[in-house]
Amino acid sequence: MSEAAVSAPADSEEAVPKSKETLRRLVQGDLASLRVVIGLALIWAIFQFENDRFLSAQNLTNLMLQITAIGLISVGVVYVLLLGEIDLSVGAVSGLAAAVMAVLNVKHGWSPYLAIVAAVAVGMAIGLLQGSLFSRFVVPSFVVTLAGLLAWQGALLQVLGSTGSINLTDPKITGLANTFYSDAAGWIFAAIVIGVYGAVLFLGHRRRVAAGLDSESFARLGLRFGLVAVVTIVAVTVLNSDRGVPLALMILLAFVVGMEYVVKRTGFGRHVFAVGGNAEAARRAGIRVNRIRVAVFGIAGTMAAIGGIMAASRLLAVNQNSGGNELLLLAIAGPVIAGTSLFGGRGSVWTALMGALVIGSISNGMDLLALSSAVKFMVTGGVLLLAVLVDAIARQQRQGSGRV
Repeated sequence: MSEAAVSAPADSEEAVPKSKETLRRLVQGDLASLRVVIGLALIWAIFQFENDRFLSAQNLTNLMLQITAIGLISVGVVYVLLLGEIDLSVGAVSGLAAAVMAVLNVKHGWSPYLAIVAAVAVGMAIGLLQGSLFSRFVVPSFVVTLAGLLAWQGALLQVLGSTGSINLTDPKITGLANTFYSDAAGWIFAAIVIGVYGAVLFLGHRRRVAAGLDSESFARLGLRFGLVAVVTIVAVTVLNSDRGVPLALMILLAFVVGMEYVVKRTGFGRHVFAVGGNAEAARRAGIRVNRIRVAVFGIAGTMAAIGGIMAASRLLAVNQNSGGNELLLLAIAGPVIAGTSLFGGRGSVWTALMGALVIGSISNGMDLLALSSAVKFMVTGGVLLLAVLVDAIARQQRQGSGRV
């Protein structure tokens, strides 16, 4: 028997375990980003087949604007989910903060910058208050924030007063979601993103090698770099073919990158993961669990306020429905769909962006198809249920294999 004949079965036997291992990691959530990319490609293909305007430059630009508010709110939601908690008030907080900004700027003549700062401060104060009540009195977070949802909706109506709606006209505020950069600025932005990402990969590889730790091969690093470069170039090309790269998208990316760095590269972020994984073990390790919880809810309130400001800027108004409808469900469902666990201790801030893109694509596609509100609500509820089931199955699989 020839050597080739002997080696062939061995190679096929190795290929099977590799495929099984990939499938196992996909089910357990280790390859959640791949799962999201596949799902997003499928969603885009379906809607493009139903309506050929879906992948047009104009609609994709609109999609980026639509997901900004949800994505920003989801950034704070990710932090709460990492604790294994939930914040049901983020939608109402976003509406209240936007109303505070609008009233101070339009009715009281405040500078737009001061009005924005005041709105963000309101969101942060609400988050710190709810976090303190939750941690100090050991009341379940969903109860505290459910009460907050009702209270802040009432506060929104009180702040708006009898007018019920306030139109925004200050260009400093409306420009947040309605400013687009030139083609040249877009390409400069692309070059910066690609260059910074390449530098991060290279320096990270050098640090791991210097520390004697395992690191990815240059081939895999090159593949990751190439994928990011291609996605960035394609995105800028599409956006430039319409109105240009929007400021809103840059704001969203800046918060995602910054908050991802905090949660993955700082002591505070490691403490968040520790508390979410096992609060009692974290307490015994000397971590001040209650402080971490209060800080995380403060972050959630702050990001909700920022998301509300961006939503008001895009719609050019604040009204009694601001922060309502399905905003809360979308902000929570997005990160869960993209791989952040509802049970705490697992996830990434990038899931806020990826989840918002998935959820936003579904909503945008249904709008293009002019589906009824009844269908849209049922689809949104189904997506949220699917996200929870996928997360639960992944957790069961990890526990079954002896992994947390």
